[in-house]
Amino acid sequence: MTLRKIESDTKEHMERAVESTQRELVTIRSGKATASLLDTVRVEAYGQQMPLNQVASVAAPEPRQLTVQPWDKGLMDAIEKAIRSSDLGLNPGNDGTIIRVPLPPLTEERRKDLVKVVHKLAEEGRVSVRHARHEGLDQIQKVEHVSDDEKSRSEVHVKKLHDDSMGRIDALIKFKEVEIMEV
Repeated sequence: MTLRKIESDTKEHMERAVESTQRELVTIRSGKATASLLDTVRVEAYGQQMPLNQVASVAAPEPRQLTVQPWDKGLMDAIEKAIRSSDLGLNPGNDGTIIRVPLPPLTEERRKDLVKVVHKLAEEGRVSVRHARHEGLDQIQKVEHVSDDEKSRSEVHVKKLHDDSMGRIDALIKFKEVEIMEV
């Protein structure tokens, strides 16, 4: 394996870790309605568990309300039950054609709990980035027939990728914290 290939693979792993962290943070409720809030909800449909976005369209027509429009009206009760039983603390209402999900205002205590969840998810992302760095540095050391100077340059490049990825995760955390704590 060449040094460039190792650097490229390491960068790819770090990018995936940052993107995964970003996807996870989007699903955390911040007081504003976003369709991605329900991305983690799974519905019992057609004999299996399916993501909500595969059986209905989700929209945020107002800042404090989501609407869920099932493609199959027979799934209304299953979708409502899935949203209610999720760990999001939401209480949907069904008017026969559309499910309305009001978002109650967050309490100060709940906001602080959500910030802790954000930090936990971010730490998981950081661990993935560190792991990618560690693997990359180990692979660089194992490459044969390459000068020590070239290995050193590759190590510096991998460390720079690591620092950049950590900075991106930190920026995601700061943004999400501000969004959650905003009243």
